[in-house]
Amino acid sequence: MRDFFSAGAGKAVRAVARLRGGGSALPGLVVERLDPGFMARGLARLPLGVIAVSGTNGKTTTTKMIVEMLEAQGLTVFTNRTGSNFSRGVVAAMVQESTAGGKLDADVAVLELDEAHAMYFIERVKPRFTLLLNVLRDQLDRFGEIDTTARYLQRIADATTDVLVVNREDRLIAEIGERTRARAADGGPEVREFGLAPALLSTFPGDDDFHVVPGHAAADAATDTREPADVTLLELGKNEATFLIDVEPRSTPLQLEGLYNTYNAAAALVTVRAVLERAVAEGADTSARTTEVLEALSTVRPAFGRGEKLELDGQPLELVLVKNPAGFRLGLASFDAEGVAVMIAVNDQYADGRDMSWLWDVDFETLRDGGVDTVTGTRAWDMALRLEHDDVPIGAVEEDLGVALAGFRSRTQGRPRRIYCTYTAMLGLRKRLSEITDVEEI
Repeated sequence: MRDFFSAGAGKAVRAVARLRGGGSALPGLVVERLDPGFMARGLARLPLGVIAVSGTNGKTTTTKMIVEMLEAQGLTVFTNRTGSNFSRGVVAAMVQESTAGGKLDADVAVLELDEAHAMYFIERVKPRFTLLLNVLRDQLDRFGEIDTTARYLQRIADATTDVLVVNREDRLIAEIGERTRARAADGGPEVREFGLAPALLSTFPGDDDFHVVPGHAAADAATDTREPADVTLLELGKNEATFLIDVEPRSTPLQLEGLYNTYNAAAALVTVRAVLERAVAEGADTSARTTEVLEALSTVRPAFGRGEKLELDGQPLELVLVKNPAGFRLGLASFDAEGVAVMIAVNDQYADGRDMSWLWDVDFETLRDGGVDTVTGTRAWDMALRLEHDDVPIGAVEEDLGVALAGFRSRTQGRPRRIYCTYTAMLGLRKRLSEITDVEEI
């Protein structure tokens, strides 16, 4: 009966919030205050429990991959689709997806969790499976030193009951995996890994690589003698990839854009295989065949704003989320700048992180030939100054997103367009773009 009243209150708040044009997490905030046990009770009833996805970069798209691969194998999955990754976002999604009686009709939950706010979550719900993607400098005003973020992720690993999936190429994440293995005799979870072939190590630099002497990574690759990870990314192509799975190279086409999304596909594959193996062992009506899982992966499209493709004035428009130096560098490396009109939108709201000093750790030389048509957002002038130091020509600087988008549109008719944007800038631009073209509702 308590679930009935809590879900009803949340659904009412959601209806009012939508009429007023916002507040996707507001129903969750209200229900958390009214009924602090709502989330734990609802998730505890799911047969396969909770899969937690955390780390600095790639949570939203990787969560989407896991969800769609599991759904393709016949499982019913609950997830926080909006990417609102605080506990209130999870509760808001539960309110939306639950029945009138407050029950979730799902086999498993796949939840993207903010690194810090996950502490609140794991005090109430122990994830059965956890995927840790990476630790990068991000939102410096919230997390400070990178070791702080690693400590948060260690606590998520400690709360995991069945399987922990780690990125063996990220030093801090790999150390979490080693510490977790060390306590296996005390009932710790099984640890599985995703990784890169030696030739690809230098393609995915981490924070440590900002301080590496040129050529050092190549030397590491040449001397790599490690055992294959559970899933290893062997080769990258244009919208295709080859993974080493069970000692066999397996190639698949991909709808996903971006180098980082391809590597995160390896992470999703390890996680899905682990979950399906448990599901089969527990009698679920599904299979864990690699061929079928790869077929499902080949159809996954980018999550909103993460290489998302729209159409505007008969031309493609890509939205590329950037929120830290490593992510921005990989974004620039993933998308060819030639022949594309570029806009950069940088905000410094709470969800973006207030400290934008990381822009100085990004190399923008690839934009020098084509230039940047427009720089916008609350930190537009900081971005413009940074581009000026890399000798990147700039067409216009306009802090207001709407005015900037209108100018960008009028000056770039007949050309493909791309917008690199921080999180709140991406949300603001999607809202404005939805008034002039088709944008998927989230």
